[in-house]
Amino acid sequence: MTFDRRIKIAPSILSADFANFGQECRAVEDQGADWIHVDVMDGHFVPNLTFGPAMCKAIRPHVRGVMDVHLMIAPVDAYIDAFAEAGSDIITAHVEAGPHIHRTLQAIRGTGAKAGLALNPGTPAEAARLLLDDVDLVCVMTVNPGFGGQKFIRSQVEKVRELRAMIGDRPVHIEIDGGVDPATAPLVAAAGADVLVAGSAVFRGGSVSNSAPYGENIRAIREAAEAALR
Repeated sequence: MTFDRRIKIAPSILSADFANFGQECRAVEDQGADWIHVDVMDGHFVPNLTFGPAMCKAIRPHVRGVMDVHLMIAPVDAYIDAFAEAGSDIITAHVEAGPHIHRTLQAIRGTGAKAGLALNPGTPAEAARLLLDDVDLVCVMTVNPGFGGQKFIRSQVEKVRELRAMIGDRPVHIEIDGGVDPATAPLVAAAGADVLVAGSAVFRGGSVSNSAPYGENIRAIREAAEAALR
């Protein structure tokens, strides 16, 4: 992965067809997706249960670009190696998921994967300040984690702006997860985000056999975000 701050669209497969994950990953990449975002939920840290390392390993051959794995689980450390071995390029853990987030980030980087730090809506930007030299990405949750299709929480835009100022010239991505669409993408892009996770806003209206709407949706989000930077 070469670092740059260009806008990247990362479709969340939480909104894809669960019976066709491999083909869905190929379809959205063919239609312009930059990364594939995998939301891992444990039914404990968040009120939903989704995927594990085996599923990540199964889709890895179908993902040509970056596989961005977001662990909404607690505890985290015991599962890091398994997700790394499954082919994760980025592994993101929540600052709220355990008492030793610095150790967790070190463990992620120790596998060779990039380390991400996620912040829930109620967690201030300040929680990331002392960890910015130990991460490659900060994920700002713009919905409460656990389910797709939620409404964007606008108070998080200021958090993005604060994080961008803290990061300075460090090679750290700011990722937005939750409620991203052509209306909200410009808000977070202007504040300093460069990775936009979108689920229903990408997969709406399309399918593996009719993937053109995926491309239209991705282009609409990207163009809206990029327009805010001009």
